[in-house]
Amino acid sequence: MPPTTAAGLGATIRTWRDRLPPSAAALPVGRSRRTTGLRREELADLAGVSVDYVVRLEQGRATTPSAQVVASLARALQLTTAERDHLYLLANLAPPSDDTISDHIPPGVHRVLTRLTDVAVAVFAADWQLIWWNRSWAALLGDPSTSPPRNRNFARDRFPVDGSAPHLARWPVADRDPGTTDAAVASDLRRATGRFPHDPRLAALVHDLTTGNERFAALWASGTVAAHREDHKTIAHPAVGPIAIDCDVLTDGDSDHKIVIMTTAPDSPDETKLRLATLTGSFADR
Repeated sequence: MPPTTAAGLGATIRTWRDRLPPSAAALPVGRSRRTTGLRREELADLAGVSVDYVVRLEQGRATTPSAQVVASLARALQLTTAERDHLYLLANLAPPSDDTISDHIPPGVHRVLTRLTDVAVAVFAADWQLIWWNRSWAALLGDPSTSPPRNRNFARDRFPVDGSAPHLARWPVADRDPGTTDAAVASDLRRATGRFPHDPRLAALVHDLTTGNERFAALWASGTVAAHREDHKTIAHPAVGPIAIDCDVLTDGDSDHKIVIMTTAPDSPDETKLRLATLTGSFADR
C-alpha cells in the first residue's frame, strides 16, 4: 500500500476520533480531559481492539486492518455510511455492497440507543451477529467482549455445532417456549438469505448450522420464512437471582438490523433485580 494511503488512513481516524465527544458514546466527561474528543484507549475499548493497534493505525505503522476491524472502528466512531465507505477505501478494502450484510449502525440510531440506559439493549446484524450492546445488556447476560467476534452470534448459540458452549450468555437463560424461538431464528435466517443472497458470512453460517446441527437442519428443511419478534425469558443471574424479562425485537430499515430490547415489568421485583445487576456490572457500552 502506498505510504500516502496509510498516512491518510491514520490521519482520518485521528480526525474522526477528535471530533466525537465522549458524551455521544455514553462515556463520562471528566474535568481533567485535555481533549474534547475520544481518547485512544476509549476508541480502542469501543471498537474492541488494543490501544497499541489504534496507535499504530494513527501513526501509519499498521496499514492493513481487516474488514471486521474497519467495521468496528466505523461503528465506534459513529460514521455515516459515506464516511464508513471512505474508511474502507482508505484501508484498501471494498466497501460493503447492498447485497451483503451491513454491520454499520447509523449515527442517529446509535445516539438513540446510547440513551436507553435503563433497559438492556443489543443490536444484531441480519445474520444474528452481535454488533453492539450497552452496559445493562452486559450486566444482565455477561460481557460478550470476552468471546471471539466470530462466536458472538445468536444463531450459533441456539444451534451449537460440535457441542460448543454458548458465548452470548454467561449463565443459564430459559425461554418460555424454546421450540418457537428456535423455529423463529431459523426462519428469520432463511428470510435473510433472500435479502442478502451473496453474503459470504451468512452463507458460511447456514452451511455450518445445516451440516453441524440436526435440529437446525430439520427446521431449515421446513422452508418457513418469518421473523423473530418477541419472547419471554428467565435469566438465572448469579448475583441477584432469577430475572423474568420480556424480549422484543425491532428491525432497523434496509440493513435489517435487529434491535433487541430486554425489559422487566414496571415496579416488580424483576425490575429491582435488573437495576441491581446493572449497578454491580462494570462494563462499558460498545
